[in-house]
Amino acid sequence: MKPVLIFDLDGTLVDSKKDLTASVNYVRYRYDLPCLTEEEIARFIGDGALMLIRRALAEKNTEANVQDGLQLFLSYYRAHMLDESDLYPGVPETLDRLRDCKLAVLTNKPVHFSCAMLDGLGIYRHFAAVYGGNSFDHKKPDPVGIYRILSDTNGNREKTWMIGDSSVDVLTGRNAGVTTCGVTYGYSTKSFREHPPDYLIDNFPELEALIHA
Repeated sequence: MKPVLIFDLDGTLVDSKKDLTASVNYVRYRYDLPCLTEEEIARFIGDGALMLIRRALAEKNTEANVQDGLQLFLSYYRAHMLDESDLYPGVPETLDRLRDCKLAVLTNKPVHFSCAMLDGLGIYRHFAAVYGGNSFDHKKPDPVGIYRILSDTNGNREKTWMIGDSSVDVLTGRNAGVTTCGVTYGYSTKSFREHPPDYLIDNFPELEALIHA
């Protein structure tokens, strides 16, 4: 039975920080809030677009503002999400070499944005399944997405990996009873201190040797 590798998207496969920063700062500008740095906004990423905007609006995050701000963000991001976003070094080559595995993406990013990003960056074809934050009733760290992917791929939990850049991914994998791998180059790696993954890699190509060990 082939191993099943489930990847987070932002901060794991794709460095999307610049475009997310620009989109969040566009919303903040519309609410007369000062711009934030990439590092500040990176701390807001990982729990879906709604939570991203709720955090970004800070003291102005009334429910009405959050809902309106979310629509502003989604509209702007839809037009600009591939302006400067790119794959991390070694991602396409490593995915090519993992043909003996079944690959999937599980992200809290809305699924239509996720599919468009993967397609625009030329790696959509690698994945047997792609699910986003609006694919199920519950987002990561709820394990529902992993369960669905295991069903889609006829996967074995003992041969399944959840790979991501935050404790959200670690907890998702742990809740589903699968192996977890953290990447140290992503956005929320400090959260690994509280919830360490089973394995850590410093660059994406290291994954191949780890999976085939």
